[in-house]
Amino acid sequence: MLRDGLFLMLARGRPDCRTEGPANFANPLPRKTVTMKTFNVLVLCTHNSARSILGEALFNHLGQGRIHAFSAGSQPSGEVDPLALATLAAHGVPWPGTGVPRSKSWDEFAGPAAPRFDFLFTVCAGAAGEACPVWPGHPATVHWGIPDLAQVEPPAARRAAFEAAYSQLARRIAAFLKFPLETMSTAAIVAAAQEIHERAGQ
Repeated sequence: MLRDGLFLMLARGRPDCRTEGPANFANPLPRKTVTMKTFNVLVLCTHNSARSILGEALFNHLGQGRIHAFSAGSQPSGEVDPLALATLAAHGVPWPGTGVPRSKSWDEFAGPAAPRFDFLFTVCAGAAGEACPVWPGHPATVHWGIPDLAQVEPPAARRAAFEAAYSQLARRIAAFLKFPLETMSTAAIVAAAQEIHERAGQ
């Protein structure tokens, strides 16, 4: 009340400051908000046993509900590499939900009941070069090549290779998630994701 009274007193004799009543400080204009969308992501590799498993877990973990990720392979091995799970555990990255990690065919995600994907990431050259099914939602495709882990020996070098693959994927996914995906066009998102990959190789 005191502030409003002082304003009216000072405004007398000044037409440019006159007002019909006290200012409404209690009801500011509403702010516009951007609705948060959940994006469905499919990570592909030939055998769906290591790199794509890391990618699926990292997208879900770093996405914090913004991303719902899955993984699959064109020729699934049927087994998830234990070192992939050990690497995730070492970094405190849980497997999403209560499911059990498994190596599975990409055919599981090609039917009409499958999730409609927004983005598809290939993480090995084999999957990137193969003829893919027609995916529900016709997702935009990005290739993030990560070196093959299957034949790396001896065990110490193999552990180091898994750690390197984890770090490469974690950096790229974290950079990708910084973009305002909800307001970007599909073409802009694909270009940004590809630039992340190219910069990582420099």
